[in-house]
Amino acid sequence: MQPARVRAVRLHGRSAVALALVSGLGLLAFSWPLFVQPGSGLAHRADAPWLFVVLLPLLLAVVLAEIGDGGMDAKAVALLGVLAAVGAALRPLGGGVAGFEPVFFLLVLAGRVLGRGFGFVLGSVTLFASALLTAGVGPWLPFQMLAAGWVGFFAGCLPRAAGWREVTMLSAYGGVAGLLYGLLLNLWLWPYAIGLDTGLSFVAGDPLTENLPRFVAFTLSTSLGFDIPRALLTAALVAVTARPVLLALRRTARRAVFDAQPRFEASRPS
Repeated sequence: MQPARVRAVRLHGRSAVALALVSGLGLLAFSWPLFVQPGSGLAHRADAPWLFVVLLPLLLAVVLAEIGDGGMDAKAVALLGVLAAVGAALRPLGGGVAGFEPVFFLLVLAGRVLGRGFGFVLGSVTLFASALLTAGVGPWLPFQMLAAGWVGFFAGCLPRAAGWREVTMLSAYGGVAGLLYGLLLNLWLWPYAIGLDTGLSFVAGDPLTENLPRFVAFTLSTSLGFDIPRALLTAALVAVTARPVLLALRRTARRAVFDAQPRFEASRPS
């Protein structure tokens, strides 16, 4: 039997546009160093603060647009706050040691049950809250928020499944998402991490066919030791906790009745 699909945050017109703007801005912010021209200097020297200034209003616009369209009610906002607080408390438990970050399994499971919009907002808000909690605010934060938001978003895009097939699918997705999260953060870090005079360095203006192998080599030599443990931990936590957490989230969603539409009728005289 296929479990019912619940959308705590439904993507209506305005929120879909806001989310598309956030994602488009994020893709540009992550990838434009591969296409800059010579003489432009190192990428990301001053773009992160501006990205942060633009990102937060757009994330807020996603939530406000859903509230205005009726796709996100007070119960969904409350659930978002609870799960974001749990995720923010989980993240410091890994201590950042060897890439062990236990927060991503929650984003995968919540995005799966509560939908793409909820997963995206939860990922971004959780990383923001955890950064405030651990004094981790810096130029890397908007990129972490975007990457974590995409982890939750694409979890909500996975096909329908049930039982062990669903657990296997989510566990595999968690492992892949853990690797891709590290890959995206490397793409942000790479242009200025090791200077300009090494065989792994970013070279502005070089064709993609030359810069891309350097980026792959940079990733393999610097961060794979963090990305693989993150992927394995996320996959393992999803596999172990999927059944109880999915059951709890689905029960909460059913009782909250996010999809209910209020009806108003004229009162009858007694």
